[in-house]
Amino acid sequence: MPKVLRIINRFNIGGPTYNATFLTKFISEDYETLLVGGLPEKDESDSLHIPENYGVNPLLIPEMKRIPNFRSDREAYRKIKQIIREFQPDIVHTHAAKAGALGRKAAKACGVPVIVHTFHGHVFHSYFGRTKTWIYKVIERRLAKISTGIVAISPMQKEELSAVHGICSPDKIKVIPLGFDLSKFQENLPEKRMETRQKWNLGDEEIAVAIVGRLAPIKNHVLFLDVIQLLAAKGIKARYFIVGDGQEKASIEQRAKELEDTYGVKVELTSWIIDIATFNAGMDIICLSSDNEGTPVSLIEAQASGIPVISTDVGGVKDILAEGETGFVVPKNDAKSFGEKLQLLIENKEIRSKMSQNGWNFVRDKFHYTTLVKNMEDYYAELIEKTRKNAK
Repeated sequence: MPKVLRIINRFNIGGPTYNATFLTKFISEDYETLLVGGLPEKDESDSLHIPENYGVNPLLIPEMKRIPNFRSDREAYRKIKQIIREFQPDIVHTHAAKAGALGRKAAKACGVPVIVHTFHGHVFHSYFGRTKTWIYKVIERRLAKISTGIVAISPMQKEELSAVHGICSPDKIKVIPLGFDLSKFQENLPEKRMETRQKWNLGDEEIAVAIVGRLAPIKNHVLFLDVIQLLAAKGIKARYFIVGDGQEKASIEQRAKELEDTYGVKVELTSWIIDIATFNAGMDIICLSSDNEGTPVSLIEAQASGIPVISTDVGGVKDILAEGETGFVVPKNDAKSFGEKLQLLIENKEIRSKMSQNGWNFVRDKFHYTTLVKNMEDYYAELIEKTRKNAK
């Protein structure tokens, strides 16, 4: 029975936690698997309730932090090596950058036969300056050389990793989309919608627009607020919700107050919401304004809830929505185009209704965790067989 050690950066809200949890919980009994990871940063919401809800009990490595730190990184590396020696995995599968760096180095040092890494996103643009970005690319190219296989979560991401940024050759990259437990987003929708609308005092005909994600510069909430201002100045009425928390909270709160004082538009900052399925049911449109993404979980969950979406053209967004059928994709940092699409959806109930019906059908099978697990099991078997042949 092959053993899989799965290492995640940290247990914060986002796609990696769901991905690692479902692969740990639902992988076939032909595999034994252990999940380890770090804790969320101070400005992030703890996502440990996700593995706990599925009966997964991960090992925690508090020293594995987002920001590079020689002392904590060294201790995290030491602990990972200790876990590898005790667990004796046949496969070490790392998720996201920090886990990928420490976990793959430790796996190589300990002689683990198969080393796999999943890029849930990347920092090769829009995060850092040219020099720091170049350093990260050099590091990832070296790590790719010691990896048996690389997983990209969308065809677009594979193209970026191989052709655009030169991390490794395309034949070393397998595209395996994320998977989720989407059924809860279709359960009791009328009741959930009523609950959310009543909680936030939303009128029957009032249009509710939300954005879900970390309040961080890369998510570009400034663009979302610019769009709100454009529409408010034209007299387009809607209620807006910003779900999440993070370092940009104070500046977003200030801008939201300015919009209310100037235009009378209401922008609610809700912090993180654990029961996002119930919240989504009460919304009419969900947006994403990021400068860089992997596969945005909020857009998949929105479509599973039957909510039309609007997103900037970043990362694998075009791979996870049907343009004009379940939502719209607009150029990055283009408030005018974003505003035009948002106004169209706010004012046109017929288009919203059509997209609502299409959303669930589009994501139901493509992004279900059973598809994710089957694809990953097949890839593990392929890499194990390849490693055995090379060893002969």
